[in-house]
Amino acid sequence: MSAAPPSLLGESPAFLAALGHVSRVAPLERPVLVIGERGTGKELIAARLHYLSQRWDRPFVKVNCAALPESLLDSELFGHEAGAFTGATRRQIGRIEQADGGTLFLDEIATASPAVQEKLLRAVEYGEIERVGGRTATVDVRVVGATNADLPALAATGRFRADLLDRLAFDVVTLPPLRARPDDIPPLAEHFALGMVRELQRPLFPGFTAAALDRLCGHDWPGNVRELRNAVERSVAAADPDEPLDHIVLDPFESPWRPAATPTARPEAVQARAPAAEQPAFPTFDGGILDQVRAFEAAMLREALERNRFNQRQTAEALGLGYHQLRGMLKKHGLIPPPQLRP
Repeated sequence: MSAAPPSLLGESPAFLAALGHVSRVAPLERPVLVIGERGTGKELIAARLHYLSQRWDRPFVKVNCAALPESLLDSELFGHEAGAFTGATRRQIGRIEQADGGTLFLDEIATASPAVQEKLLRAVEYGEIERVGGRTATVDVRVVGATNADLPALAATGRFRADLLDRLAFDVVTLPPLRARPDDIPPLAEHFALGMVRELQRPLFPGFTAAALDRLCGHDWPGNVRELRNAVERSVAAADPDEPLDHIVLDPFESPWRPAATPTARPEAVQARAPAAEQPAFPTFDGGILDQVRAFEAAMLREALERNRFNQRQTAEALGLGYHQLRGMLKKHGLIPPPQLRP
C-alpha cells in the first residue's frame, strides 16, 4: 500500500482552500465528513486525510454504502459469525475490524439504513462493534464519511440520525465543483489527455485547438472532474493522433439515430401544468406545407435563441438537441448570431 497521499491537480483559490482545510484536519484523531457533488474527488480527499494522518501506515478501508442492501451492508461492515444466517458457513471479519488502527471510508453514507446508522454510532462513539450473530469487539478506527446529500436537512426530517451526524461532523470538508474552478480545466484536460495517449501507446499528444479549449471551458460539467476525464479521454481516443484535438465529445449519446425519450406523462397533462407564459406563440404561415414547416422551425429557433440570450449550448439543451445539431440547423436558416450578440 502506498504511503503517499494521492496527487491532486489544481491551483484555483477554491480548490487550494479545500486542500488547506484537509491538511489542517488530517492530523486530528477525529471523524470527518467530505461533502461534494458527484465527480468532485471525495474518495481522493478521504485518502489524503488518511495518508496525512498518524495512521498513514495502517489500513485504509473503503465501503460504498449505496452498493449493498441493508442486510449485506450490515454484514460487510460488522462481519458475522458462522451460522448467523443462511449461507454463512464461516466467520467473516467486517470492514470496520479490517480497518482497526487505520481509517474507514464510508462513501454515500447518507444511504445507510437506520439500523446500520445506529450500529455505526456505537462504533464511532465507543469503538465497539457487534458481529451479526456474534460477540462484541473493540476497534480503533477513524471514520471518514462522504456524500453529495444535505445531511443536516436529512437529519431535520428524520432520514439520518441527528446524533450520528453530530458525532461524524467534528469537521466538514466541502469540495468546490469544477465550474467554481475554471482555471483548473485546461491543466486537468491536458493531464487526462496525456494519460490516454500513454494508454494508447501513441508517441505524443499534439495538444488542443483553441476551439476545443473554449468548449471545455464553456461547459458546466455537472459530473465535475469525472465527467471532464471521460470527455477528454473519449475525444482523444476518437481523434487523429497527428492533429491537434479539435472535436470534444461531451455527450456520448449524441446521434441522429438516438431514440426519442419515453414520455413520463400524457401530453395534455404536461400542457395543463405548464404556465401560460412558458408557452411560446408562433405565427401562422402561408404557402405549401414544406415552406410552413421551414418557417415554423426558423421561428422556433429564433425564439429559443432570444430566450437563452443567444447562448447556443443552453439553446441546444432547451430544445433537446445536441450542440452540433443546433449549429447545423442555425446555419441552415442563416441564424448564426453576429459576434456582438454572442455570449
